[in-house]
Amino acid sequence: MSDNIKRMIDLAYGRELPELVLKNCRIVNVFSHEIIEGDIAIDSGKIVGIGQYKGEKEIDLNWKYVAPGLIDGHVHIESSMVTPNEFARVIVPRGTTTIIADPHEIANVCGLEGLKFMMNSGMELPLNIFFMLPSCVPATSFENSGAILDADKLRELICDERILGLGELMDYPSVILGDEDTLEKVKIVKGKLIDGHGPNISGKDLNAYVIAGVRTEHECSTIEEMINRLRLGMYILIREGSAARNLETLIRGVTKENLRRCLFCTDDKHPEDILTLGHIDNNVRLSIKMGLDPISAIKMATINAAECYKLKEIGAIAPGYVADIIVIDDLEKFNVVQVFKNGVLVAKNNVPLFKVKAVDVSKVTDTVRTKEVRKEDLKIELKGDIANVIRLLPHSLVTEKVIRKVETEKGYFKHHKNLDILKIAVIERHKATGNIGLGLVENFKLTNGAIASTIAHDSHNLIVIGDNDEDMLLAIKEVVRVGGGITICSKGEVLKTLPLPIAGIMSNKSMEEVNVTLKEMLDLAYNKLGVNNDIDPFMTLSFLALPVIPEIKVTDMGLFDVSKFQFIKICDVE
Repeated sequence: MSDNIKRMIDLAYGRELPELVLKNCRIVNVFSHEIIEGDIAIDSGKIVGIGQYKGEKEIDLNWKYVAPGLIDGHVHIESSMVTPNEFARVIVPRGTTTIIADPHEIANVCGLEGLKFMMNSGMELPLNIFFMLPSCVPATSFENSGAILDADKLRELICDERILGLGELMDYPSVILGDEDTLEKVKIVKGKLIDGHGPNISGKDLNAYVIAGVRTEHECSTIEEMINRLRLGMYILIREGSAARNLETLIRGVTKENLRRCLFCTDDKHPEDILTLGHIDNNVRLSIKMGLDPISAIKMATINAAECYKLKEIGAIAPGYVADIIVIDDLEKFNVVQVFKNGVLVAKNNVPLFKVKAVDVSKVTDTVRTKEVRKEDLKIELKGDIANVIRLLPHSLVTEKVIRKVETEKGYFKHHKNLDILKIAVIERHKATGNIGLGLVENFKLTNGAIASTIAHDSHNLIVIGDNDEDMLLAIKEVVRVGGGITICSKGEVLKTLPLPIAGIMSNKSMEEVNVTLKEMLDLAYNKLGVNNDIDPFMTLSFLALPVIPEIKVTDMGLFDVSKFQFIKICDVE
């Protein structure tokens, strides 16, 4: 060890030549908030000096801007619908060199086998993939998942150096009420971080949530929520995903006083958004466009995230830090032209210079198991013509509970072509229990068809929405047939299907291939079935089963009022 330190000192001093020197750089210094001109000396994957250096190999950057590699503070890789190695192939060229992944999507289907699959798939990549242990599998007791991860099971992995702590505590009522099983999970953390997921909670409820050890929040949708949490010492992860896009609102609440407690995340992002808009580089660009100065935006994307998650050797360009470096041709436009990982050039002009290996998926396939669904299983019995309805809001995961007059026939709900109210069903698909939860949805605006998916956060049961039972049944059968995926059906015909054989939520194909199919399906959804253009039909549908985001959702156990945290009947209106 002492010999290595002596060599590093000699390299930093200039007595020995480092392996690589990046010449003529404009270095974004996240500590001093300035641009420094000079060279960057790199050896053994680490930065050894900044100033004027000669190296065994030299690359002249011609005074381009150089910044630390970008960090995504909270992401569900599964939402990209591709494997971790394929995810890396796409995001690394866009400047992301570190992600903190919460694999609770696959864990809800496959348990520890799913988590181990993600960890094994994330090895030997030019991307740091750290993990948060899924804390809520299932997310609540109000749904059936494919696995249950209790404290004893999580304890198996908590000491792994790639595990940074406990993932988002979505069941915040259990935390606040001091539920023993939940607190057992909190106790295993041993000084590591706990991620939050507590939209809308405030006052003493928020105090109780924070005192339990929760230190981050990515669910803020207003500046008031953001400030309330900052005051209690929490870190704020400003999210720009596909369904939830909070950056333009929250960035207005970032000040020079609270900047260092704010970082970026994507949470859930679909292939097209990643391929066309970018990853964390998109968060940086949007922030600059909204008026934040570029160095501040880069801090949020680098050193802030590193410090939040106690990653001591990344997030900055300084001696002793890992040489995860991005090269930018214009700070305002923030176009990443080169990416170095551990001092090795791994991407150039948005093209990866590395190959990814195929991964073993044998333990995370064949996960769709349902009882046969019949037409009578989809009937919704009503006492009259008034019903509780889930109303969708544009570009939001939050829904509203509304009361509507609906069409009925012989005491059952009947779709009316002039009323924008559709039937939704969530079917348990892990253990073939036969559980089916039913509900009604407004503002989806689908006609003459159905959409079904085995992506249904977070337990990932089979979810289907439609205006007629025949197409809904066809869609259900189709996703079961392909072993999981997304399908669109209309007038008795399967129009298009995206198979997702890995846990029913991910493909083994490239992101570009997945995106081509998704774009074709989106076109069908919008232009043939008339789906509301203000929503992403597939992602919106997937979140209608998540009973921890207000205001009303549906699980395989029934219609759920999130505000009351209890089941309600469709026909019992207040």
